[in-house]
Order: sequence, then structure tokens, then C-alpha cells
Amino acid sequence: MVTVGIDPHKHVHVAVAVDANGRRLTRPLTVKNDANLIGVLLKWIRTIADGTPVTWAIEDGRGFARRLADGLLLTGHEVVWVPTRLMAAHRKLHAAAGSKSDPVDAAAVAHAAIATPGLDRHRIDDRVRELRVLVDSRADLVRRRTMVINQIKAYTHLWLDHTPGDLTRRPGMTSLTALVDTTDMGGHVRRVLIEMITDIDGLNKRVRGLETTIRELVTPLAPTLLEITGISHVSAAVLLAEIGDITRFTSSAKLARYTGTAPIPVYSSDKERYRLHRGGNRRLNSVLYTTSIVQQRFHEGARALLARHEPTKGARGARRILKRHLIDVIHRAMTQDRATWQHHITQHQHAT
Repeated sequence: MVTVGIDPHKHVHVAVAVDANGRRLTRPLTVKNDANLIGVLLKWIRTIADGTPVTWAIEDGRGFARRLADGLLLTGHEVVWVPTRLMAAHRKLHAAAGSKSDPVDAAAVAHAAIATPGLDRHRIDDRVRELRVLVDSRADLVRRRTMVINQIKAYTHLWLDHTPGDLTRRPGMTSLTALVDTTDMGGHVRRVLIEMITDIDGLNKRVRGLETTIRELVTPLAPTLLEITGISHVSAAVLLAEIGDITRFTSSAKLARYTGTAPIPVYSSDKERYRLHRGGNRRLNSVLYTTSIVQQRFHEGARALLARHEPTKGARGARRILKRHLIDVIHRAMTQDRATWQHHITQHQHAT
């Protein structure tokens, strides 16, 4: 059995092949992240593995490595994701003191995969892949819109002694446009403000267009998930894009760990204690936080749960309990929705 650890980057990937005992089989390979990526990797590993089964272990930086993982899986290879923290632990265990380089990280990824057989296997769901692009694009547009809105608010406060309202909505944009048109100011300042208003208006239209498309894609994929109070179509899209096939989490506890909502035990001197988990997928954690806030306002059961725990856990502790409870609800809903999917999901099939 050969395991290839990969340290992914934006422009290049570094690969290290090791045997079942963790010994390196050859020198590390640095390969460009371009259209020839998969072909170069497969040609390289064929000369090393000589027909031996190969597992490709990739550090969990999926923004850089999604194309790599998809390409390897579609050629019939097994691909697993190694969490960054797990890689870092094995780097400390196997590398020389203080040693840090791309080949060292790639070798640590391979060692972590060998030592942890239950890692998440990569799967391809074409609908979720398409949805992931839309979610990422919307997040990028929202970040750009927020930057321009913050800039124009600073300028209008300085030049017009005015703070605009919500510029993501039409009334706020209409009010600000009318103010700029009727206020006496220098021509250059007016031009800059008008250009920024135009930029915001264009970004608003693009965001709304993406949200409409996301709604059309998400509705048939997650009808049960969308029934949960606080889960919008965008929130459901983020959950699907980041989680993918919910069956890779065999229990809600594993999903809770992945999202950073499972408390970490820190026992000492026979005293049982837990602390907040600050790791996990922060994008999913953010969705859970927003959902908990909405449920606090509009869901009777959530309000009752918070009221029951706030006297002993405090407001923040009670909300963390609510988020953990939401994981159970979301896991059940996504599992129920997954059972209705009819489309094909590509995944590695173990040889028998």
C-alpha cells in the first residue's frame, strides 16, 4: 500500500509518497497546479507504486485542492482529506525539531492518513459542486460590496455629514442617490460618490441574481432542511456546499466536531470540565450562530432551551448548547433529504 501526502498551494502542489510503514519511497515531487496536474501525478506514481494500491491524502485546504481531488477520484483513485491540525501533530511527531517545509508537511499528511483510517473520503456530487461555486461567488461579491459600502459611508459622513441607511436595499440606495444629486459639492467628489453608488448597485443586482439561482438549486435538494427556523436558502446552500453528502458523517456528534460546536473535554485532577472548541469549519459555525439568533427570536422551543440553561451556563453558554442541539436537527434533516436524492454521486469503490 502506497500513501501519497499532498501539501496543496495556489500555484503548486507538493507530493510525498510513503509505504505502509511511513518510509519515503522517493524524492518529493513539486507539480504546477494547472491543466496537466493529474497527468503528471499519475505518471509519477506509476513508476513508484508499480501496481500497488494508492491512497492520495490531501491536507484539508479544499479551496486550493478541489480540482486535484476531483481529478484523482474520477481516475479511480481513493482520496482522503487530512485536517490541518492532524497534519501539524504528525509534523511535530515525525519531523526534526522545528522543521517546517512543504515536503515535511506533505510527509506529515501521509503519516496522518496512515495513522487515521477513518478520515473523510472525497466524493463528487455534481449538483453540490455547482452550488459550491455559486456560494463562493456570492460570498466574494458580498465582501466586495461591504468594502465599497464602508468606504462610501466614510465619505458621506465626511463630505455630507450624513450616514446612509441600508445600501443593500433599494430605499437606502434611492435616498443616497437623491442626496448626492441635490447637495452642493466639488465635481470630483460627486464623481467618486456616483461611481461608488453605481458599483454598489451593480453588486446588489449580481448578489440578488446569484441568490435567485441558489434558491432554485437548493429547494429540491434540501426541502426538510429549509423547514428549520433560521435556515434560509443561502444558509442551506452553505451547509450543502461545505458538508456535501451528509452520509460521510455517520452521527451528529461527528458533524458537531467538524463544525466546532462539540465542547472539548479538559479533565484535570478528577474534575470533569469542558471548554469551547475554537476550531472546526468556521463557515458552518457562522451559519449555526445566525440560525441560533433567529431561533432565539422566533422559535418557542429554542427560547425555552435558552431559558433553562442561562441561569447556570450564562447567555453565551446557553447559546452554545442551542447550537449543539441544532446540529442534531440539521443532521436529521439533511439525512432525510439525502435519502430522496436521485442523482449519481461519484465516490471511490474499494476493490473486492
